[in-house]
Amino acid sequence: MNYELIIIRYAEIGLKAKYTRKKFENTLIENIKKVLKQKKIEIEIKKHKGRIYIYSDQIKKIIPILKSIFGMVSFSPAIKIKTDKTKITEKAVELTKNKISKKDKFALRVTRDGKHSFTSQDIAIVAGDAVVKKTSAKVDLTKPDYELFIEIRNNDTFFYEEKIPAPGGLPIHTQGKVLAIIDTKDSILAAWYIIRRGCSAIFVISDKKMEKTLEKFIKKWFLNFSIITTDNTNNFNDKINKIAIEKNCKAIITGHTLYKNKEKTLKEIKNYKKNMNLPVIHPLIAFNKDEINKKLEEIGIKK
Repeated sequence: MNYELIIIRYAEIGLKAKYTRKKFENTLIENIKKVLKQKKIEIEIKKHKGRIYIYSDQIKKIIPILKSIFGMVSFSPAIKIKTDKTKITEKAVELTKNKISKKDKFALRVTRDGKHSFTSQDIAIVAGDAVVKKTSAKVDLTKPDYELFIEIRNNDTFFYEEKIPAPGGLPIHTQGKVLAIIDTKDSILAAWYIIRRGCSAIFVISDKKMEKTLEKFIKKWFLNFSIITTDNTNNFNDKINKIAIEKNCKAIITGHTLYKNKEKTLKEIKNYKKNMNLPVIHPLIAFNKDEINKKLEEIGIKK
C-alpha cells in the first residue's frame, strides 16, 4: 500500500472536557512536530474529531518514531479517498487483489462516522462481495489471514491494514514536573510510568553506573530532560530537597519495589517520607520481579 498519511488515535485525551482536550491535543501535536523536526522529517498535521492526521512522503521513517511518543494509543499508515460507495468498493478490490487468493480468508473492518446514505454494514457486504468475486477468497471475521480496515469519516474514507500500538497515557508537558531519583534500572522504569502520565522530569543520578543506560533511555523516548549527578552521601536527602525546590518539582519518584528486600525497602521508604519536603511516589511498589523485567524489556532497557 502506497501510504500518504498516518492516522493518530488517542484514548485518555478524548475523555477530557472540551477545553482540556483541545489543549492536550495541541500539546501532542507540538510534541510530534518537535521530534520529527529533530529528525529532519517534513510533515503536515491536521486534526478532526478525535483523530490527528500526519501527512508526509516519509511515512516509513515516521512509523518507528511514533512508537516512542506518549499520548497516543495507536496509529495506522493509511491512504485516503473521497467517500463514495462505488469508489470505496473499487479501492477495496484494488488493495486486496494482490494480497489474497482463493486459499486465504479475509475480513473487511468497516467503521463510519457522519451522515451517509449507507451504513458501515452496507459497505462491508458490497465491498466484501466484490473482493470475493475478484479473488475467490473466503470471508472470515473471526480468524482472517488478512484484514483491511475501512474508516469512513464524513467526506473522507481511509484504508489501512494495521493498528500499531503506541505508549498511550498523556502527552509530555501536560502535567507538572517531577524529580526522579535514578539509582537502578528499576528506577528508570518508575520514571517512565510517571512520564507516561504527562509529567516532565529532572533525573538525579545517585549511581554513576546508570549514566549510559539513562542516556540511551532518554534518546529512545525523545526526552529533553535535565540530568543531574550527585553522590549518595549523608546529606543526600538535603540535596534532593534543594534540587526539587529549585527546579519547581511537584513530587519525587523512586524505583522502590518489595520483591527484593522487603524490610530494607520499607525502611528506606519510611526515611524518604520523613525527610523529603515533597510527596514521594513509588510506582513499582506492587510489581513483582517478572513484571518489572518484562516491562523493562518493552521500554528498551536490558535487565
